[in-house]
Amino acid sequence: MTLSPRVPDLAALDVMVSVARLGSMSAAGREHGLSQQAVSARVRAAERDIGLRVFSRTNTGVGLTPEGVAVLEWAENVLNAAQKFATGVDSLLREDIAHLTVAASMTVAEHLVPGWIVLMRTRHPAVRTQMRLMNSAEAAQHVLDGRADIGFVEGPDIPSGLGVRVVATDELVVVTGPEHRWATTASVTVEELASTALVQREPGSGTRTTFENIIHPTEPPLLELESVTAIKSAVVTADAPSVLSSMAVEGDIRDGRLVRIDVEGVTMPRQLRAIWNQQEQLRGPSRDFLDIALSQRT
Repeated sequence: MTLSPRVPDLAALDVMVSVARLGSMSAAGREHGLSQQAVSARVRAAERDIGLRVFSRTNTGVGLTPEGVAVLEWAENVLNAAQKFATGVDSLLREDIAHLTVAASMTVAEHLVPGWIVLMRTRHPAVRTQMRLMNSAEAAQHVLDGRADIGFVEGPDIPSGLGVRVVATDELVVVTGPEHRWATTASVTVEELASTALVQREPGSGTRTTFENIIHPTEPPLLELESVTAIKSAVVTADAPSVLSSMAVEGDIRDGRLVRIDVEGVTMPRQLRAIWNQQEQLRGPSRDFLDIALSQRT
């Protein structure tokens, strides 16, 4: 069978599907690590190959033409079939394809990845998943140098060469022990927070980087600890505030072990993101694991 010239290459189809799902060329570019101009060029080339206009362009974004609706459905089927083909060939060529190494920063590792691993084991029982717990900077480096197949980070800075998808969101919150002076009013100004020595995560932690980018503290940390459990204990024993993920302190606040302190006029939301090496196509167990993470996003 000779492949029709009307069939674009898989990379172009993948970009077209992203444009349709996200509704804009720029958003698809961010997802694929391409410029908006490069995405637009791929879409135009694919439309020329197909011989139909797939997208209608407006001032607010792009939408599918009536013909494009059918084309994109077929494109998704082609990409799914190609993924199954690639996974099957890899399983024949590489015995170790059934092993998946996940590098995850603290919040994601403690509160999200365990549930994803359970689902991975249920849906793909032949895949053995290993999680390595580290901070965001270390996770990014492990993915870049091939020591991890996929990573999950909470820091705002993503090194070049990595593909990125948001898998969850959380919020950083200030907490103290119930005996701390801030617990009486449960509120503090940005200036007071910035000038107070806190119990903090180590440098390279996504939590610390996000906090420093928003608050710009003027005092060095009182303590630097790598464990969230150790930080929560030090908040009480050292009678000092800290900044932690809302996921990590929800139960402690509910049970009265910690007190949430509002920061006047400031919130600290953040995105938790999957990362992978763009030099290697995300496929097989890595793709399956990302799909599971995305399916659990709320």
